[in-house]
Amino acid sequence: MRSWVPVPGSVKARLIDEALAAFGTRGFEAVGVTEVAGAAGVTIGSLYHHFGSKLGLYLVVRGDVERRVLDRMEGAAAMRDPADRTGLAAVLLVGFDYLATSGYGRLLAEPRPADAGEHTTDPIVEFFGRTADVRGAPVGSLLLAAWRQALESGSGGGATGGDWASVRDALAMVLGADVSS
Repeated sequence: MRSWVPVPGSVKARLIDEALAAFGTRGFEAVGVTEVAGAAGVTIGSLYHHFGSKLGLYLVVRGDVERRVLDRMEGAAAMRDPADRTGLAAVLLVGFDYLATSGYGRLLAEPRPADAGEHTTDPIVEFFGRTADVRGAPVGSLLLAAWRQALESGSGGGATGGDWASVRDALAMVLGADVSS
């Protein structure tokens, strides 16, 4: 949980809002500080003052979205019997659906940047491992790869060109979920 909440309309809040929109749809590499600062109506100096760098801003935004999606997936996971592997698909689709409808899919389609320093631990990776790995088999990392690819495809990065419904159906098939509804 965040230890602070930016005051609505403040420079910090506007930068976060614009960063959420930009990183959420296009990812880290495709977004520049000039673009985010300009969209927020502030100077680049303000961005650096509040966040230290593009990476600093990205990590704040990413951390917030990670917490939102993990709250949903952990809630869904708490409702299922851990021994029942079939319930896992529903858990992962809860997170996918949230990211698809919120417009933040591209943000978590990519792993954290390698130069994230002390923030290199990825809570999404940890969740998948903790929730899906079976007897030492890396089921979580395999499912995470499929989940992230689906997020990228739904965000327009794949052959489906941003067709979230088709991508969701494909992900559900990979996860072994019923897609007939």
